[in-house]
Amino acid sequence: MYGRSIVSEYDFPFQTVEREKEEDGEPFKRYVEIGRVALVNYGKEYGQLVVIVDVIDQNRALVDSPDMVRSQMNFKRLSLTDIKIDIKRVPKKKTLIAAMETADVKNKWEHSSWGRKLIVQKRRASLNDFDRFKLMLAKIKKAGIVRQELAKLKKETAAA
Repeated sequence: MYGRSIVSEYDFPFQTVEREKEEDGEPFKRYVEIGRVALVNYGKEYGQLVVIVDVIDQNRALVDSPDMVRSQMNFKRLSLTDIKIDIKRVPKKKTLIAAMETADVKNKWEHSSWGRKLIVQKRRASLNDFDRFKLMLAKIKKAGIVRQELAKLKKETAAA
């Protein structure tokens, strides 16, 4: 029996386990594909939105953006977003810019929860000392108003 082995279903118990699927039937939505918009999370282009225009190999992609030179980038430096534009493989710069404007990528990004969160982080980082002081006072004032309303509601429910 050289070269032949008997394999039972118990040899690979994890092989039959199915992944949990989302409502549309796919396990996740963010695939590395041509036209996928990604956020650069490391390097000199940090924080910039780029589009994957070609996949070089299992570790790198060719990315492009209206305000950067087309270059290769490691997937570890990219965070994939939910935004995808309809482009062909390795389009010209003019075609890419037109496709991004048609898909309204910038507006979709700024209205996504991830994009809004990054905008708030940048705004907070740019505050000076006096602005941080005013923000602290506003938070204290807001917390006091919330506390008063909560006390009022508790009093009403206790009386009823």
